[in-house]
Order: sequence, then C-alpha cells, then structure tokens
Amino acid sequence: MSSLHRPLSAMAVAAFAAVSSIELPDRLSHHHRLVEASTDAVVSLPPASKLEASAPSVAPLSGLHFFPRSHHQAFCLPKAPVASLPVINTVHQYAGLAKASEGAAAAVPSSSSPDVLYRWHLPDPAACSDVSSDDRSQTVVVLLGWLGSKQKHLKRYADWYTSRGFQVVTFTLPMSDIVSYNVGGKAERNVEMLSEHLADWVREEDGKKIVFHTFSNTGWLCYGVILENLQRQDPSALQKIKGSIIDSAPVAVPDSQVWALGFSAAIMKKHSVATKGAASGDTRSDVLVVESHRDIKPAATEAVLLSALEKFFNVVLNYPAINRRLSGVMEILSSNQPNCPQLYMYSSADRVIPAKSVESFVESQQRRAEREVRSCDFVSSPHVDHYRSNPGLYTSQLTSFLEDCVLTCRREDSPSPLPPPA
Repeated sequence: MSSLHRPLSAMAVAAFAAVSSIELPDRLSHHHRLVEASTDAVVSLPPASKLEASAPSVAPLSGLHFFPRSHHQAFCLPKAPVASLPVINTVHQYAGLAKASEGAAAAVPSSSSPDVLYRWHLPDPAACSDVSSDDRSQTVVVLLGWLGSKQKHLKRYADWYTSRGFQVVTFTLPMSDIVSYNVGGKAERNVEMLSEHLADWVREEDGKKIVFHTFSNTGWLCYGVILENLQRQDPSALQKIKGSIIDSAPVAVPDSQVWALGFSAAIMKKHSVATKGAASGDTRSDVLVVESHRDIKPAATEAVLLSALEKFFNVVLNYPAINRRLSGVMEILSSNQPNCPQLYMYSSADRVIPAKSVESFVESQQRRAEREVRSCDFVSSPHVDHYRSNPGLYTSQLTSFLEDCVLTCRREDSPSPLPPPA
C-alpha cells in the first residue's frame, strides 16, 4: 500500500498547484470555524420534560440550530489506507490556508450561524388558514443537502414548502466531516442525531408524517443511513415515511468517477464543468431547455484535480470497511425502502450523475408493484440545478406528487366505514 502513497501524493501536489489559481470556496475551510469552536457553542435540545411543558409538537424545535457534539474532532484523520489521504487532505488544507491568508478571522459558530448542521422551519402562518392545512402542518419535509451544500442553499426549497403549510428540516454535512470520514465516526453520529429527533417528533401524536427530499448521492446516502437508524431505534417510525423525492441521484454502486466529479464540483464550485448543462435534442413543449454546452471540456485546472480524485477514490472505495459500509446502505435503498411513493428528478445533461443510472434504478423500483414510482427528466439542467433552471416544471412535479401521493395518505389509512345494517 505504501507504494501507492508517493504517486498519489505527487498528484495531490499537482492538484494543489492547479487550484491555486482559483479562489476555493469557503465550504472547504469550514473546519477553521469548527476547530476553534469550543464545546460551549454546542446547542442541543432541552430535556424532554421541558419540551412537553412548553408545547407537545414542533414549536420547541423551531429556530433551534444543531451543531456537531464534538467540534474538536472535526479535523481528525480517518483510519484509512495510507494512500487514501493525500489528495483531498492536501486540497482541503490548502483551502483553509488560502482563506486564512486573506486575513479573515475564523468565526465561532453561534445560533445565528448559517453553517449549522440542521434547522427546523415552521409553516408560514398565512398558509395555515386553509382547512386542508392540518394535514400539511402534520407533515415534515426533510431536505438532505448535496456535497458541499450549506443551509443558505436549501433555503429556497424550504421556503417553497413552508409557504404551502409544511414543516421543514434542512440538513447539511460540512465538507470537513466528509473529508475526515470514518465508518461509525462523526458524520454518521450527526445523521444519527437527526434520526433520533425525527423519531421523537413522529411519536408525539398520531397522524404525523415524514417526507424525504434528497439531493445528489450525498443526500440520498444520508437518507439510507437514516432508514438504517430508524430500523434500529424505532421501526414504527418507518411507517410514518409517506414519500421520498430524489433530486439528481442515484448511482447505486460505489463509483470512483462519480465521487471524483462530485468532489470536484464541490471544490471548484462555479468553475466546475459540472455546473454547465449539456445540449439535448429534446423538443417537448413542456420542457425549457436552458443554455447548454455540447463540447465543453474541463479546464486544465479541473482536469488535474479530476484525475487525482478519481485515482484517490479508486483506492478509498475499494477499502474493505468503506466498501462494505457504502454497499450496505445502498442495498437498503435498493431493496428495503419503506413502502411509499417515490419521485425521481434528474437530467440527461447531468455531468455528475448519469441519467442512465437514474433511469435504471427507477425501472428496478417500478418493478416493485406495491409502490408508485414517478420520474421526470429535466433534459438540459446541470447537477442539482433543476429548480433554478426550470422552476415551473420542478414545482409542478412536486405539487402533483404531494397532492396525489402524500396528502391523500391520511384518508387512505383511515378505517373504512362500516357497511349499513342489513
């Protein structure tokens, strides 16, 4: 294994030199804020008795922001093969150095910080006047962000749901948690904490529902880990899941190229080729074709980074412990999801998640006759950019799915009326 260390380290240096010409996003320097934060900055839920005293539903959760329990572990190196660390760790450290060189002071996380783990959003009061709003207010939509996403990126989705009377949880994993990933480590503990709070919420009273809306493979895998946690913690909570909405996913196998493209997009941000759409010959009248780039190639900067990342993930994803963990979660998502409707929104122009992978997975789910599975190809929009590229089609897909498949569940689950006496 040590023989692989030198060439991968060399590629890391090449990637380091390449990205030095671009201001890397501050998402990769997020560990500065986590490392300097003390455990006093952690915000956690009050005891259950206090929650019940203040209100039995979600009110105590509104406005609370949840941070990792152990900030001082944020930049611990994982137990991984020696060749699995140099590339991303070098780029990750460089991003922090570049940020520090600008003279920007590291901020200690606070309850007003946008970079919290997850946030609970209450429904818009104006949307609660409708008689049908009772069903919506009893439904929480859990938004699981993509790699490198922050709370501000999920806000537009949360606002759409809350304006229609739904409760929303927005969850993101810091890049530092992904870079320092270890099986059963910090990232998984943070997902477990979210799982516990969701299980607590649905236990409060009958009629509560959960809908998951995931983004990219990162959000989709988080969903799988939550399903695994709920199965272990409280299997009855799985029956409260009434729908899943999958945006820009999945690729249901550990694929080094997909992971390399995803990390490259998170690192390079708007400079990445993944943010550009691709040309399409689709002529449907109900589809808006956004600006496309048929022959666009990665810039030299990204080409070097992609090459290094792909070799890096080719090693890491075949590391036995990590491969077993990913394959186990993907197996849950492939074969053991809750018996609830699914909606897949993807694009033939997605340069990170191939459309054929999504379509193949959708077909496998549709063969399970006990659930409804819908899909929509946005044709030309880039990865996790379907809402911005075509908001009309995106929201119409959401609206019809929620109204047809989720909001009707209460009526379908209610007991059938007794027949009239003979």
